[in-house]
Amino acid sequence: MPDPARQEIPPPSGAALFPLIAGYMTSQLIYVAARLGVADHLRDGAKSSEELAKATRSHAPSLRRLLRGLAVVGMVEEIEPGQFQLTPSGALLGAGVPGSVRNLAMLFIDESVWRSWGDLLHSVRTGGTALEHVFGMGTFEYCARNPEFAAIFNEAMTEATRWAAPSVLAVYDFSRFRTIVDVGGGNGTLVGAILAANPGLRGIVFDLPSGVEGARRHLEAAGLAGRCEIAAGDFFVAPLPSGADVYVVKSVIHDWDDERSRAILTNCRRAMPAHGRLLLIEPVVPAKVDGSAAHRMMVMSDLNMLAVSGGRERTEAEFRALLTSTGFRLAAVVPARAPSNFSVIEGVPA
Repeated sequence: MPDPARQEIPPPSGAALFPLIAGYMTSQLIYVAARLGVADHLRDGAKSSEELAKATRSHAPSLRRLLRGLAVVGMVEEIEPGQFQLTPSGALLGAGVPGSVRNLAMLFIDESVWRSWGDLLHSVRTGGTALEHVFGMGTFEYCARNPEFAAIFNEAMTEATRWAAPSVLAVYDFSRFRTIVDVGGGNGTLVGAILAANPGLRGIVFDLPSGVEGARRHLEAAGLAGRCEIAAGDFFVAPLPSGADVYVVKSVIHDWDDERSRAILTNCRRAMPAHGRLLLIEPVVPAKVDGSAAHRMMVMSDLNMLAVSGGRERTEAEFRALLTSTGFRLAAVVPARAPSNFSVIEGVPA
């Protein structure tokens, strides 16, 4: 009788590989559902495909086909023929719900990102940014010329920060500081979460005028406007608010190549007192990757930076080199708690 432990593992089949080959199809299902607001229309209970077609101004037979696709990937459930209800995963495509990823879905499957990934071959062959090759401009110029995309981008960054903030706060002690500057902090979502968890801390959110446009409203709604200032400027050239205890830079450095990243970090170092701390909140790519979900997220994000922004995710050694070249010493790398794939990379003046 053959030993089961010694039996050969059957070779992989094309059927097993096909879901990876056709992954873009699932992406488009989710994108269309997000754009049509399917989750919002199903929030109060199950509906027929005909009812949803009226609510979303869609072609009813085609929408039913989409809904069947969403059912097989777990976003909705077909409880009766032609009758659909949300699953817990599908509910996260709703606008404004806790943990929503609706804007992240619309961002990462937007035409600009979609077409850039379609030209990934150009980036791999040349090292150039596919988005620039396709559209003739960089990501931030594209944002400036496309206000709808810019609005989705800003909301998506807010969603991502809401997702990451609790994991960061769980592993890093901000209570020892008095003043924090959130560099490139947008509408203040991150600094607001840090201030809410640390009543003795005061904050400053720094970003371009367009970036901080919604910061005052957000901080007032959170009851934090009295503890947080808003400063507008360009972190490449404008002096940052000086003298703070800690400068937080989240999801900024990965947008840029080394030269531009050094300009940002040098500006932080100029503003910082001798006792100050720099906190980069970014994924840290391991020296050797595996097939885990965390590594998959980091590697896919790195490829997205290659295709879309011209930036990159970095290893610990690469972060150390960046910090050393801009007057810092790498003091610690503190991984945030799952499901976040961020780490807190702490730099101190050298």
